[in-house]
Amino acid sequence: MQGSRPARIADQIREELGDLVTRGVKDPGLGFVTFTYAKVSADLQVAHVYYTALGSDRDKQATARALERATPFLRRQVAGRLRLRRAPELIFHYDTNVERIERVEALLQQIHDEPRSADPAAEPEAGGDDPADR
Repeated sequence: MQGSRPARIADQIREELGDLVTRGVKDPGLGFVTFTYAKVSADLQVAHVYYTALGSDRDKQATARALERATPFLRRQVAGRLRLRRAPELIFHYDTNVERIERVEALLQQIHDEPRSADPAAEPEAGGDDPADR
């Protein structure tokens, strides 16, 4: 379980990285990136940062390479902005949870949009033994 300081630092790192990527990093390989979550170790030495990126698989790979290239710059900038004595090592992970959530939502929408079956045995009869009807 993270303490309150590592959790606060993680949120600040996520926010600063978002600001840096939109304003400070001039790498053409860096596409549209959203930092979804960050987790910092208890000793504040390592920060695992999760991100999503829009585009094709090729675009996502280009974004991963661009983040890898920009890591030393981002690490220095984050440490300076947060006034940390030692800059945490930044480890970037692609967040697949967003894609899974979108897939589940699409499946639920597909189920909802399917026409109801015309089988009378599948639908409860009006006035049956359903306690909700009482």
